[in-house]
Amino acid sequence: FDLVLTDPALGRGASGMDVLHPAKAARPETAVVMITAHGSERIAVEAMKSGAEDYLPKPFDNDEIRLVVRRALERTRLTRENRWLLEQVQRGCGFENLIGSGPAMQGIFATLQKVAETDLTVLVRGESGTGKELVAHALHQRSPRRQRPFVALSCGALPETLLEDELFGHEKGAFTGADARRIGRFELAQGGTLFLDEIAEMGADVQAKLLRVLEERKVTRLGGTNALDVDIRVIAATNRDLGAAISRGSFRDDLYYRLNVFPIHVPPLAARSEDVPLLAEYFLRELRYPHPQIPPLVAQTLRTHTWPGNVRELRNLIERATILAQGQPLAPAHFAL
Repeated sequence: FDLVLTDPALGRGASGMDVLHPAKAARPETAVVMITAHGSERIAVEAMKSGAEDYLPKPFDNDEIRLVVRRALERTRLTRENRWLLEQVQRGCGFENLIGSGPAMQGIFATLQKVAETDLTVLVRGESGTGKELVAHALHQRSPRRQRPFVALSCGALPETLLEDELFGHEKGAFTGADARRIGRFELAQGGTLFLDEIAEMGADVQAKLLRVLEERKVTRLGGTNALDVDIRVIAATNRDLGAAISRGSFRDDLYYRLNVFPIHVPPLAARSEDVPLLAEYFLRELRYPHPQIPPLVAQTLRTHTWPGNVRELRNLIERATILAQGQPLAPAHFAL
């Protein structure tokens, strides 16, 4: 069971502790919530010390119990996922939140291990949906900056004027509507990591300002005059050919060299088909599907697909398959490839 709701006093000499102990022994991640009457709070606290997830005093309303249940189930899910991820790391099939058992991902794990401890600027390249932001997260989590913020920004999601404001912030009165000072992403990432996704979509003016920040490690808010020191690590990502963009004149070559200090290429999913069943199993666990194992026939079906949408496509396909399977073990018929 994912969740057990019990009262400390069950009658006939039975106690909620008689439920708690065997439930946790059978499945440690099962969440047990005590529902207590007035005067039994002491027993509930003892239950918490013995592994209960939470307790709820009577009387309560439905909204309260729904909130407690949602919180408990979410913690159960995260515990289960973290345990499985830890198992993959111990087997050599994982690195932080990245999963892969094949030579391509094993090579990336070894590279990440070496570069994570440095402050080098990293450029992550790869097709859309391959997990470039996960690579950036993994670098941050293994770095000395792990206790500081990880701030992400998609450069392709905003027009250039808004992108500049997002990055640098502004002073009050910098432009019409600037009624108060706004802190930009560079300052928000102070001491940590700034991840700039879709860097090839950045316009020429913002490129020039980003280059100056990388060179001087100083930021000036829009409408401001004081340059502020920033201590950040920059990780950029793109699914475009920056060499071709430089040839077209849409990307600065000097900025490219500043970003490309340490390049990492994330291979498409089709180039690491041996990882597909492992990733599919992870998504099944994330969805809390009752049958998270991938049968051999399904694994064979998934390995033969070309995956133009990469890992993102695989996750969507697994989600659709679980809806079609209706709680039964997955079969090839549940996948429309």
